Amino acid sequence: MNINKHPCFNPGACKDFARVHLPVAPRCNIQCNFCNRKFDCVNESRPGVSSTLLKPFQAMNYLEDVMAFHPNTSVVGIAGPGDPFANPEQTLTTLEMVKEKYPEMLLCVASNGLGLPDWLKELKQLEVSHVSITVNAVDPAIGEKIYAWVRYGKRSLPPAEGARILMDRQMESIKGLKALGIIVKVNAIVLPGINDHHIGDIAEKMAALNVDLLNCMPYFPNAGSNFSHISEPDPDLMSKVRQTAEGFVPQMHHCTRCRADAVGRLGDEPNLELMQRMLDHASDPEPSPVDPEPDTAGKGLLLPSRVAVATHEGMLVNQHLGEAAQLQIYDIDDDEPVHVDNRPTPEPGSQDLRWLALADSIKDCQMLLVSGIGEVPRNILSKKGIDILEVNGMIHEVIHAVKNNENINHLIAREQKICSRSCQGSGTGCM
Repeated sequence: MNINKHPCFNPGACKDFARVHLPVAPRCNIQCNFCNRKFDCVNESRPGVSSTLLKPFQAMNYLEDVMAFHPNTSVVGIAGPGDPFANPEQTLTTLEMVKEKYPEMLLCVASNGLGLPDWLKELKQLEVSHVSITVNAVDPAIGEKIYAWVRYGKRSLPPAEGARILMDRQMESIKGLKALGIIVKVNAIVLPGINDHHIGDIAEKMAALNVDLLNCMPYFPNAGSNFSHISEPDPDLMSKVRQTAEGFVPQMHHCTRCRADAVGRLGDEPNLELMQRMLDHASDPEPSPVDPEPDTAGKGLLLPSRVAVATHEGMLVNQHLGEAAQLQIYDIDDDEPVHVDNRPTPEPGSQDLRWLALADSIKDCQMLLVSGIGEVPRNILSKKGIDILEVNGMIHEVIHAVKNNENINHLIAREQKICSRSCQGSGTGCM
């Protein structure tokens, strides 16, 4: 297996070899303060962005098209748009399918490292040769400024505790990967005023762990994130940071901040035809081992079951519909709910038309979870076939209870939240 064919790890390979990221891992187990994930944003080139989500069999269908367009593709990677090891079943199934069909293909994953230690044996068996881990701090006091929460096991941990566990798991990941002979690249997001002074410490620690390559990535401002007010680091700062880090670990200088659905050679313009092929494959029906039953209902494929959630911070159902500027959309087809989209709510002021527009915006959702709602939007949305629950609690816990028909009396919102006299569903919004 020729490691010189990996364009991300070897700049000399960029001209001759292409790579493809298969977006099969939607869930993420941490929330970074610099991240605002979007799944349908074709104009942004940064990690965490994908135009669609694919199931493993759909990814393989798409990969056939990629190989036809780019026969020089040497690497198949999984980099999200969530984290590969928050989605181990999808990740490992896809890698196994790629290995079986394209045995000479280099396999690569990019992770935050939190869930990775549990799957080291499987990565070795699949002959994954390259792994990238994002390490933004090696000091918990700095880490707690970077992460809003970390979900470890079944608990969502606050910044201080979450950052400490995340760093411990990252170190365990790197040690385990190196012990298995897997090449490790570490990505460090340079956040001005947060960790730019700390990159040298990260590099020194990574050198002690025998990391092969360090990629100091300039922070990309994301509207809607907690760090949206922070400016992108300028070239002078990045030059100084890399010069310091290079004293410990070899540097990657040719990173293009790849999307989770990147394809082609590094630096190539997006292939719009391939992008459309990928979008088309997201609707591919799952192959059946037996002849499919005729579609007597004439409805075709059913859309995944989805719910819309009004939430302030993305963890709790805790927002009145009238004051929600956007709704979070969750796919609940899998065992764990998957955050798939953020939908802006229509601007206040158009009365009934506002709620009719909202009903159309979330017509793929069977349920709406809110902490409060006025009578007018309740009536309009209900008539459009959307069930409404007024509840308070952790989003994942509420969805799990609803999906499994569990008693939710303890989650029912006991008091209506009245924001103002206009918060009665008139369409004028909350002040």
